[in-house]
Amino acid sequence: MKILSLFLITLFYGLNLTIAHGTIENSVQHFINDNQHKNASVSFKLVDLSTKKTIYSYGSERTMPTASTTKLFSTATALEILGPNYRAKTRVYTDGIIDSNGVLNGNIWIRGGGDPTLGSKYFNEEEHQYDFLREWVNELKKKGIKSISGNIIADASEFGYNGAPDGWSWVDMGNYYGAGPSGLTIGDNLIRLHFKTGTKVNQSTVLVKITPFVPELMLINYVLSSQKRGDNSYIYGAPYSNDRFITGTLPINKEDFIVKGSLPDPEKQVAYLFSEAIKNSSIKLTGEYKSVRLMNLTENDYSKRTLLFTHEGEKLIDIINKTNYKSINLFAEHLVCLIAYKKTGNGSSKKGLEIIEAFWKNKLGFTSIHLTDGSGLSRMNAISATHFTSLLRYMHTSKYHEEFFNSLPVAGESGTLKPICRGQAGQGRVFAKSGTMRRIKSYAGYIHARSGKKYAFAITINNPEGSMRNVRKKMEVIFNVIANT
Repeated sequence: MKILSLFLITLFYGLNLTIAHGTIENSVQHFINDNQHKNASVSFKLVDLSTKKTIYSYGSERTMPTASTTKLFSTATALEILGPNYRAKTRVYTDGIIDSNGVLNGNIWIRGGGDPTLGSKYFNEEEHQYDFLREWVNELKKKGIKSISGNIIADASEFGYNGAPDGWSWVDMGNYYGAGPSGLTIGDNLIRLHFKTGTKVNQSTVLVKITPFVPELMLINYVLSSQKRGDNSYIYGAPYSNDRFITGTLPINKEDFIVKGSLPDPEKQVAYLFSEAIKNSSIKLTGEYKSVRLMNLTENDYSKRTLLFTHEGEKLIDIINKTNYKSINLFAEHLVCLIAYKKTGNGSSKKGLEIIEAFWKNKLGFTSIHLTDGSGLSRMNAISATHFTSLLRYMHTSKYHEEFFNSLPVAGESGTLKPICRGQAGQGRVFAKSGTMRRIKSYAGYIHARSGKKYAFAITINNPEGSMRNVRKKMEVIFNVIANT
């Protein structure tokens, strides 16, 4: 009797497993065979984390751009190489001597360490984003400085001056989501354009002001008023260029409509803002604000300068949490640069990406992966579902598993996954990073099924017909089926 019962239980379990697998396969095939996906490319893989066996895959070795799921490589590698408590440092030096009258006969040097949180809106209330500048002025006062005869010089050179990673589009770089990393980033490298729109369609808009003030910035406004809702404008401008123009439309009858753009020259802006903070204090400044990029120095030796104070940025884990929850491109790119800076002293994007690819090749034998940025804004990235699930499997057993897992948004509950599977089987069971660009939709992460099974999954589609919202809803079906297994 016991033998028969055991046989029936085993048969029932095997039958249920087969049905579950078939349901997953059917849901994925239904997605692939959708009429709006007939000309699209799809890469999918689902792996059981306990057995390490592939439950189902389709085109899992196919590499393609995946949009913001690329950030999983930046955040995971940063955790592994830098650790969750790493803090980037900005150091302030002088090359002069403070005399008995409190006069600093020399320059102030701001040496960038790639801190993306300096004045960031994600870590400071808007009215207090630049409080650190007053703290810096107070540090100068503590040193007995009452007057500065030299210049305020910002130095972001150790992270290079590429301005943006390779593969970024001209249409992206002038906009807030296309703000590039810098050795001296400030205020998320963000500017706000304040517009007053017309009362009629196709009327010209008026650019009222730009905050924060950026010296020498010239912006030509071609934006028209429209019945369309929301921001339908685009800012065009290369890194370090003060000549920019903006086109498109904004809604009619708006007194103060804000459009966000990228800061052209963060290094120079840091020097300007610190010099203004000094001028607004009791310290007299007779020199100018300058940036190393424009100085053509033949020597830049900090061993010959005196360290006045150090400003520590936020913990790496807190940056990673913001990166994955809010999908912040700038933070992801900074993680790439910080990896390179830690390993080589050269904080360039190119060097960081080389290190990331080599790291996972050594750990997991990766081949055919190509990373041209750390955020996924580049359409030249080539990543497969297998690359993602291998990364996720590794991080599942990493000593930093908990930190990595907790950085992921939860379906129906938090971050960029809040709209996903809300009120459905997948709510609270899908922990993943999303990715969306024009003609690209992707998700990668973990699913904790009702049965207790835990899976790593990745799905990317390129060039589907229809809206990304419809693609998302069709992907939700797959997530719900897996969650119900």
